[in-house]
Amino acid sequence: MINKWKTAPGAPAEISRLQEAGRARFNEGGAEANLLARAPRTIADTGLDQNFLLELVAKTAFLLGKVSLSKLIERLKLGASVLDGVVAFGVRERVLEIVRRGASDIDVDLQLTDGGRQRAAEFMAHCRYVGPAPVSLEAYETMLRRQSVRQMQTTRASVRAAFSGLTIRTALLDEIGGAVNSGKPVIFFGPPGSGKTSLAERLGRLLPGRVVVPYAIVVENEVIQIFDPLIHEPYDTVVPGDALSAPSDARWQVCRRPTVLSGGELTLDMLELRYDAASGFYQAPPHVKANGGLYVVDDLGRQRVAPAELINRWIVPFDRGHDMLTLHTGSRFSLPFDVWIAFSSNFAPADLGDEAFFRRLGCKLYVGPLDVAEYRAVYEQRCEELDVASDDDAFEYLVHHLHMSSGRPLLACYPGDLLRIVLANARYLEQPAVADGPNLLRAWNSYFAVVGEHDNPPPQQQGGAEWTAKKFAAG
Repeated sequence: MINKWKTAPGAPAEISRLQEAGRARFNEGGAEANLLARAPRTIADTGLDQNFLLELVAKTAFLLGKVSLSKLIERLKLGASVLDGVVAFGVRERVLEIVRRGASDIDVDLQLTDGGRQRAAEFMAHCRYVGPAPVSLEAYETMLRRQSVRQMQTTRASVRAAFSGLTIRTALLDEIGGAVNSGKPVIFFGPPGSGKTSLAERLGRLLPGRVVVPYAIVVENEVIQIFDPLIHEPYDTVVPGDALSAPSDARWQVCRRPTVLSGGELTLDMLELRYDAASGFYQAPPHVKANGGLYVVDDLGRQRVAPAELINRWIVPFDRGHDMLTLHTGSRFSLPFDVWIAFSSNFAPADLGDEAFFRRLGCKLYVGPLDVAEYRAVYEQRCEELDVASDDDAFEYLVHHLHMSSGRPLLACYPGDLLRIVLANARYLEQPAVADGPNLLRAWNSYFAVVGEHDNPPPQQQGGAEWTAKKFAAG
């Protein structure tokens, strides 16, 4: 652990003060900072086989040619003391040779021997992974248990803060809070455009703290990439700046708890390890990359696989907290399943699977149309966000003339979608963006592909630009 602090007997008060200040700065990063492991000092500390590490060093030298020890440290995220041991082993095996030594221990250049280049080419043919050294499966399992999301609890204040800016009924907010504290998967269901996906993604804001994610793990000498820059958002943790602190293991990255979204493209194959025969290593499936965070399955029921089959894939992980994955060699291994799953669907739960399956879902939350007051709040918020001018008459026209006459429900997606069309048309015509009757009608007909209906606004709304100029002359 890097958060270990000692002051030698009789040490100057200034050193003690610096230690305390460093600890305070470190703790500002949150309690999760204590998850960071001490940097390995020996090959044994890495949890990796020295032959595996030599292979990694040799492949790096194969790609870069003559390489310095400092470059290896930067690229492989291992300290000088570990790499010293690997290089010494490589020299004994006649894979590496030292070509220059500088004034300091770290100022060393090395390269492959003739035999080493041949062996490195063989290593590359088997696996082309050249990056941060992986961590062991055991180390990854230990870390997942220590930063588990399964014990997450929330409060009403936290839920309101997480969903601020969205127009949601108080009753639904309270149902979401209860669903979070149940610790079980949750499903949002209701008509398309009611805001289910937005609600599901906002759940990620309720996840407390941060997680430590390895760049990769190794299982039976097979490399599996975990860290994904498109998913994992690094967090700059404040660490002690004095020389008395122990460095942390750079093979791990402190990140915000991840939120991963899969939609209609999701298949059963995507939930397994993805082996790339050309590169010789694996990408972790999306629910593994989401470990310690939230995994949202959007549009459940729209995938090419039946919903029951898709979720049956997770029944054992739901119940037992671990998943079984298979290497291309046929070897299977267990991995903790430490992810909170939320589904959104346009279908009622009863239409998606049998009762035994849905018992495993903690809460089924209906997200339906808004009432007029809620719809107005969304409309006004989107007008402000898009900088589109409007007034009460325009809103009344939208609700009473367009929605009610067509029978379309007041869904949360409509104001933003319609106003974006209004804005696009205004930019084309080089006019101010104004959501009046004629412009809303034009957007409505375009959005809903209306032919032969609502061709003209009601008499009081006619006049086009002239009506607009009168309505908004005062700004």
